[in-house]
Amino acid sequence: MATERVLGTRSVATGVWVGVGARDESAESSGVSHFLEHLLFKGTPARSAIDISRTIDRCGGDINAFTTKEYTAYYCRLPARHATIGIELLGDVLTSPSLRTSDVDTERQVILEEIAMDDDSPDDVVQRLFGEQVFVDHPLGRDTAGSPSTISTMSVDDVRGFFERHYTAGSMVVSIAGPCEHDEMLAAVNTAFDGVRPGDGRVARLAPVATGTSTSVDDDTEQVHLVVGGLGVDRHDPDREALDVVNHVLGGGLSSRLFDELRERRGLVYSVYSGLACYADTGTWSISTSSQPHHADEVAALIGAELARLVEGGVTDDELAIATGYLTGSYELGLEDSGSRMMRNGGLLCTRGEIAPIGDQVARWEAVDRATVERVIDRVLRTEPIVVRLGPG
Repeated sequence: MATERVLGTRSVATGVWVGVGARDESAESSGVSHFLEHLLFKGTPARSAIDISRTIDRCGGDINAFTTKEYTAYYCRLPARHATIGIELLGDVLTSPSLRTSDVDTERQVILEEIAMDDDSPDDVVQRLFGEQVFVDHPLGRDTAGSPSTISTMSVDDVRGFFERHYTAGSMVVSIAGPCEHDEMLAAVNTAFDGVRPGDGRVARLAPVATGTSTSVDDDTEQVHLVVGGLGVDRHDPDREALDVVNHVLGGGLSSRLFDELRERRGLVYSVYSGLACYADTGTWSISTSSQPHHADEVAALIGAELARLVEGGVTDDELAIATGYLTGSYELGLEDSGSRMMRNGGLLCTRGEIAPIGDQVARWEAVDRATVERVIDRVLRTEPIVVRLGPG
């Protein structure tokens, strides 16, 4: 558990991270983490779903959750005078959810609608196809929500069994940020989570060993959607900050090379961006954009040319300074409220087991130089990327 006192705020943000996610599921149970996330707010023996909603609304707060590849997080934010109410609610839903058969059947339909909604979004579909190729035959390549076939056949016993195996004290982290005292929050957490089962519910993980190939899928869309990318670095890699700099120079902002070339100079796309994902033992880099079909080949060629220019020439001193300034500044600005502080601490405790000072992260970005950038470019970008295309043939 971690608390951070944020003086001057009037809110308390509380979050619980559970150290299991989509990559910890079998192929047959794909989507169970996300399914369970939905179900925990359906009620407990002490509170119905509407009781939970009304309690939060009565205090003017919010409560929500999200599932990722490696953890599931539940959080709420309330005025500081109601801090213990949020802790009590999260403790109740995370230690004694009802998980009724009727709720499983109802929420199954909601999730199937969610999957169908994503299937109607070509942006989501092309990202899913990219994941399947960059992490071929590995859980990281599966969609976090699962598939229609796995969700349709998932039983209440499957969900209950997953909860009982993995939602234990050793796999949970509690993070609280706001103006309240540590001892007060600790006492409230001890009471609210008294019923949590002992043990460590985390799963031993196997790193991916193979990647797939480029692929093209014909679809009746107005635009051609492209994702170009490949394997990156894991979250512990000493070159992670250098890759952050490279990512910003390439496509991380309005001053990036890709945005300037494709959007500002040529007007071929509305948006183009690059991004990184870092996991416990691997990672990805990717470039995403979309264009009208008659521009698609030109856009793909220009992306290839920008990648080649980066690999051969590296970055300039000015680009390095801009990227460093953006990364450090946006990071610091993003930590101005209790919710962001809670999220940072919970995520770090869950994924790294420790919370480094904010200044340490800033210093790591500021320590990146052109030699470090050239090294990570050579490691990550000097390989043939995977290209996934979705749209009219």
